Amino acid sequence: MAPLDWLFSTSTKGAEASAAVFSLIETAKSNKLNPYDYIVFILDYLPQQDLVEDPKKLDWFLPWSEEIKEEFEIKAD
Repeated sequence: MAPLDWLFSTSTKGAEASAAVFSLIETAKSNKLNPYDYIVFILDYLPQQDLVEDPKKLDWFLPWSEEIKEEFEIKAD
């Protein structure tokens, strides 16, 4: 997406959804993760988790989690 694509959201809900996605991408980048791989992982595995029964599981999926950093950190050449 272009840097100003959020300006062209056609609804408040669309703008909020865009903001959530952009926030997730930027948080991944600030934690030196590959944003694409991280988001694909989140979308694949997070819906399978029972976060109602075990809300602490969510901590494992956060971009600053050590396990996530090990898996998705951008490696220096």
